[in-house]
Parts: sequence; structure tokens; C-alpha cells
Amino acid sequence: MSQTFVIEAVMIAIYGQLLDPEKPVEYIVPYTSIMELYEFAESTEPLMNEDNENQYVKTRIQQLIAYFEEPLNKKKIQRSLQVPWAQSSAILLSEKVQLKIINAMDNAHYGESFDPIETEMILSALKKEAPMLTDQFEMIHRIIEAKIPVQVYDIEDFAFALEGTPTV
Repeated sequence: MSQTFVIEAVMIAIYGQLLDPEKPVEYIVPYTSIMELYEFAESTEPLMNEDNENQYVKTRIQQLIAYFEEPLNKKKIQRSLQVPWAQSSAILLSEKVQLKIINAMDNAHYGESFDPIETEMILSALKKEAPMLTDQFEMIHRIIEAKIPVQVYDIEDFAFALEGTPTV
């Protein structure tokens, strides 16, 4: 049985520990965050502070994009885009990690406090009853302030999150 988390695609590229968990994990990723990978790959803005780290992350983003564009994975993703809130079948990233793309729909419910991808992550977490993983401390704070009934973990607490979440 795997544990499920809602996460942005770029986090998978940035944080290597997410691909080597102690237990099996399933990541649910809103499709718009997959599209955001293309923006990050083409952007001249640095994602990381150090040049060598930035280059490494850009390379990982390119690899993730290429993996998603492989015919079988692309077909799985395209199928999920036919219906709002549809979810792709599992895309295997490693022996212990699988990913599912969700065709989340931003309904502007949290639009004043959260950007569209953050809103889709929140709505996906609520719909799938799964905790979120993020590195954005400000977003965690805004979720708490807004009293949104979703569990959210900082990526630095990933090992703790694995211990504390029920398996599905």
C-alpha cells in the first residue's frame, strides 16, 4: 500500500528525496503544474540560488518533461484531460514512486489568497483526502490562516509525513 500526497511537478524535480522514499508513495500532480515545467525550463530566471544547483534542477526538469512526453505516459496524461477531475493511471517514476496526473479545475474559490496552481493543489487535496507537500512556507501559513481543512507538510518534513499519514 502506498501513501498519497498532492504535490507540484517542479518539487519532484527539485527534491531528490521525494524519489527515494522509505515507503511506497503516490503523488497526485495537478496537470497545470506539469505545464508549468515548460515555463521553468524556458525561463532565464534562476530557480535556485547557486548556478550549479540551478543547472542541475533545469536538467531534472528537462528529464521530467521528456519522461512525460514518452508515448505511453503522454497517452495516460491525455486520457485524464478528457473530463474535469479525471485522474491518469499510474506513471511509474521508480520502484517505490508512482505519479498520477489530475485534471484539476480552479474554481476561484480560494482565488484571493492563492494562485491558480495553489488553488488546484488545495482542491485536489480536499477531493482526494490526501495531504499536500510544499516548500512554500508562506502558502502553508495562508492555508492555516484561511482554516482550510487540508493537511499540509513542508517538504523538509517529508520523512515525518511518511510516518504520520495513513496508507491508501
